Amino acid sequence: MTLESIDEEQFDEEQLIEEAKNDPDAFGKLYELYVDKIYSYIYYRVGNHHEAEDLTAKVFFRALNHIPNYKNKGSPFAAWLYRIAHNLVANWHRDRKRRQEVGLEQVTFDRAKGETPQQAAERMNGRDILLEAIQKLPSERQELLTLKFAEKMSNAEIGQLMGRSEGAIKSLYHRTLVALKGLLVEHENLIIEVQDDDEPAE
Repeated sequence: MTLESIDEEQFDEEQLIEEAKNDPDAFGKLYELYVDKIYSYIYYRVGNHHEAEDLTAKVFFRALNHIPNYKNKGSPFAAWLYRIAHNLVANWHRDRKRRQEVGLEQVTFDRAKGETPQQAAERMNGRDILLEAIQKLPSERQELLTLKFAEKMSNAEIGQLMGRSEGAIKSLYHRTLVALKGLLVEHENLIIEVQDDDEPAE
């Protein structure tokens, strides 16, 4: 589900947001609209279901506390929620002083039907190599790959969430893939799994 499709499903999100500032039931409707997307985003950043559930709950608890002060500044309401999630995930990683675990294996390495045990082992090894490379990227680039691969967002949608222009995201995405391919230079068979689907930014 993209941000555009979410907007189409909400006939009057602005009114719902205003109601949610004083009505918990209205906030509950916003929760139902976005909880799966926020959980998915967090899970792909922390790689742990229990931690993702806990952080998702914190996102909406914080959103509930601060929604009376929410003002539409031109970005989707979802961008506000993703920003809260991003900050909580960043704090989570900083507290643990370890690299982020980006669980992109489910979208980058789809299970092949009828694969042999040897093929499965090779696939798992390839997944681990890719994740290790991704974990070496800066946090901002890991977030970009999460939104691109896990959330299936377009450059324009990612730009709305990250506060950048579509062109800037396109350029960052291209540089990120170049960096990732550089990290995978000794594993040429994996490069095709992360090939760029956009033309490089000018």
